[in-house]
Amino acid sequence: MRKYETIFILQPDLGEDDIKVVTGKAQDVIASYKGELHRMDDWGVRKLAYPIRKCARGRYYYARFDGGAELIAELERRLRLDEKVLRYQSVNITDEPEKVEKKAPVIEPELPEIADADEAVVETANE
Repeated sequence: MRKYETIFILQPDLGEDDIKVVTGKAQDVIASYKGELHRMDDWGVRKLAYPIRKCARGRYYYARFDGGAELIAELERRLRLDEKVLRYQSVNITDEPEKVEKKAPVIEPELPEIADADEAVVETANE
């Protein structure tokens, strides 16, 4: 199982019941796809960098969980369809970095410095 975190932004004027519905749906998706929810934090209402659907502020929520690719696909699909969600983003935070094949550095042979190109031609012709 991979480790993920998702941040989603809700409309700032939602009531507590509406917020519980959206966060409950997210928790249900994680549970139904055999994921493990580690934390769900309310970061509160913050100013957005730019207005989204005429909202200058948004309520941020952070979810940290373990699961598979199907879980992420379904969670993002549900968040996309919910009109109360302004934005969302999921990130894979698994500790195992991808294996990247390292290339050996290319060492070029050093050529002697030649002050004048004509002298180089003369020296090679005489040899």
